[in-house]
Amino acid sequence: MKGERMKVRGTIYGVLLNYRGQLEGIREQLDKPPYKEAPTAPVLYIKPANTVSENGAPIPLPPGNAELEMGAALGVVIGKKAVRVKAEEAMDFIEGYTIANDVSIPHESFFRPAIKEKARDGFCPVGPALIGKDEIKHAGDLDIRVWINGELKQENNTRNLIRPIPQLIQDITEFMTLDKGDILLAGIPEGAPLARAGDFVRIEVSGIGFLENTVLSEEGGEEG
Repeated sequence: MKGERMKVRGTIYGVLLNYRGQLEGIREQLDKPPYKEAPTAPVLYIKPANTVSENGAPIPLPPGNAELEMGAALGVVIGKKAVRVKAEEAMDFIEGYTIANDVSIPHESFFRPAIKEKARDGFCPVGPALIGKDEIKHAGDLDIRVWINGELKQENNTRNLIRPIPQLIQDITEFMTLDKGDILLAGIPEGAPLARAGDFVRIEVSGIGFLENTVLSEEGGEEG
């Protein structure tokens, strides 16, 4: 596979509600108190270091849970310190792209930090490669597919991002610094597929490759 082997060197930031379909799916909730409207700035969260794993590593299924959400994401790897970056300059701050699986225990609320559901050990496989930005001509038009046990379960495209990558970098660096090696997960498409113990998960992003992992029950063996 082209590109260098991916090694996570910074903080991984996820972005909620950055796909149009995902936002529209909960718009009725957003129109109610206490929010009364959709967010006007990026809604961020962190996938801490304990969640990071690699291509081929097992995804742990915690006891008491029957299935996990597979959160296919384009990972944007920051190439240098970014502060108050304008959208038209954002590409200068990108080193390249990778694939991430933002795994989570299924949950309904977007209104509180889902730490217990999203920040567990092994809940963010990343890789297998870092593809240089010059090798990806149109990061705003990449197909994303999720296969489970060889069956296509999800398909979307980065055309459907509410904030395209340059705008996302501008909006985030307006209020916080992104450092070299940080990874920005551009968003999770609506309808994240569910996987159970023993399922083989393959996430494909066009031009970047495949990220493959198997869900393994923490209770021992593959059957949950």
